[in-house]
Amino acid sequence: MSNVSTPMSIYIAKRLFDFFGALFALIALTPIMPFIAIAIKLSSPGPIFYKQLRVGKSTPDRMLFFDIIKFRTMYQDAEQRTGAVWATENDPRITPVGRFLRKTRLDEIPQLFNVLRGDMSLIGPRPERPSFYNKLEQAIPYFADRTYGVMPGITGLAQVNQGYDTCIDDVRRKVGFDHSYALSLRSLRSWVAMDIDIITRTIIVMFDGRGR
Repeated sequence: MSNVSTPMSIYIAKRLFDFFGALFALIALTPIMPFIAIAIKLSSPGPIFYKQLRVGKSTPDRMLFFDIIKFRTMYQDAEQRTGAVWATENDPRITPVGRFLRKTRLDEIPQLFNVLRGDMSLIGPRPERPSFYNKLEQAIPYFADRTYGVMPGITGLAQVNQGYDTCIDDVRRKVGFDHSYALSLRSLRSWVAMDIDIITRTIIVMFDGRGR
């Protein structure tokens, strides 16, 4: 189990890294955001951004919720008929522009605002949908523990090793990665080494288009 307390010095250092890292990334990526917005509007009707309720940082007796915000990658009202379902290979709900944004992870750019607000971290477990949460908690041992004292992240150890979830088995495999990341927060050296590795691998994923 990984619900160990993060030392205050690492908590502060991680928050500072998140804030200034997100600010720098937003400044660097702002020039391409209008082009992404135009491509989304031209490819399909609907809003530019997509919001969805997710489970945030939690403790054994308290759970926080927040709205993620991404560039829209699916057709408008894509889940109106199907309800909440996982993505699939060649998912027909995803627009052509959305497929490119997902492969390059550029759809995640607006989540940098969540990091600035303190709802998310740059690196951490994937924030899960409340509609899936109870099912996953019952099916996967220690699933809820993965976000005890750890904010969800835009990228993370599980995300760079496996990518998007398509079924409950994908989530089950990710839980081990999430607990490993939480354990790395116990010392400054292990946290820095882990974050550098994840950032490097995230950049590689963005450029080789392995996202989905």
